[in-house]
Amino acid sequence: MSSIRSLPRHLAIAYAALLVYACLHPLSGWQSSGLPVFDYLIAPWPKYFSVDDLILNIAGYIPLGLTIASALPRGWSKKRGIAATVLFAALLSFCLETIQGFLPTRTASNIDIAANAVGACIGAVIGARWRQALFAPQRGVARWRARHITDGFTGDAGLILLALWLLAQITPDHLLFAGGDLRRLLGIAPPLPFQAGRLIAFEAMQTASIMLAVGLFARCILRVAGPFWAIMLLLLGIGARTLASALFFVPSDPLAWLTPGTGRGLIAGSLLLVAALRLSRVAQHSLAGASLLVSTALINLMPESPYFLDNDHAILNRGNYPNFYGLSHLVAALWPLAALAYLSAFGLWQGERLENRHDYHGHP
Repeated sequence: MSSIRSLPRHLAIAYAALLVYACLHPLSGWQSSGLPVFDYLIAPWPKYFSVDDLILNIAGYIPLGLTIASALPRGWSKKRGIAATVLFAALLSFCLETIQGFLPTRTASNIDIAANAVGACIGAVIGARWRQALFAPQRGVARWRARHITDGFTGDAGLILLALWLLAQITPDHLLFAGGDLRRLLGIAPPLPFQAGRLIAFEAMQTASIMLAVGLFARCILRVAGPFWAIMLLLLGIGARTLASALFFVPSDPLAWLTPGTGRGLIAGSLLLVAALRLSRVAQHSLAGASLLVSTALINLMPESPYFLDNDHAILNRGNYPNFYGLSHLVAALWPLAALAYLSAFGLWQGERLENRHDYHGHP
């Protein structure tokens, strides 16, 4: 029961960390502007203003407000919880905006602080009003989690990692499901020259291996057998990538991710995943780790894909999207390493424990 109550707290911490990185991306070029540090707080209404930015600044803090308000002690009144949440979010926004004044690519804004506070307030009201329905034992999210997800911090950490994997899918100029591309993150040239047949083979193998890895990773934190939730996760990933390609490619190209190699990889990965889901729990955990290693090696060895390098596709470069693009790019690069660390720390032990439990065979 305590693990269920800790879920909103873990979600709040993870989401706050993501906000910090997104707001301070690219974390380079630090310098003083020469102006007073807090001068932006009394700046007039800007000459150039984007409604999209205002909406994104409000929307970006709604989940933070919701999770913080839901994580506060249950003895607190709703008004006290909302006030504390908005105060914390506003202070966080104030600190981040002030630090942005030392980044040449960012602009500190008092409007952003106000918009962030409004978003946190909306989220806090939702959290204060609905946290019982969402997170109370035997209700809402908590009931679903108790029935389907393993107990304790391992279950929470697994859920957060899967949410981060979905976040990584909003990077439209990556191969579908691709992760662990440290070469691209560090600016290292590809080791192999481009050949059409070689690229298609690499894409097919990489897609199949990461599809198998993610599907089995999802299975690792589930209590009961069955392919439903693993398949749903992969479909959500495809949906997120399709939406990102439609919104963030200029011009829009929803199916830009469907390359010849990716299509073959989806078929091969589906067959492999169906077969792997029939293995023992411990074997699934081991195979998930091995597949992560294979997919990470492949993405770092494959030639550059011309599908995302031609002049027909440009990344949207306005508003707050470059910040979230940088965040999703980092998450995509580091996710396999975090997933491997999770499996190494908890996976096999958890697999052996659940292997011997009655609910592994599909019973509640």
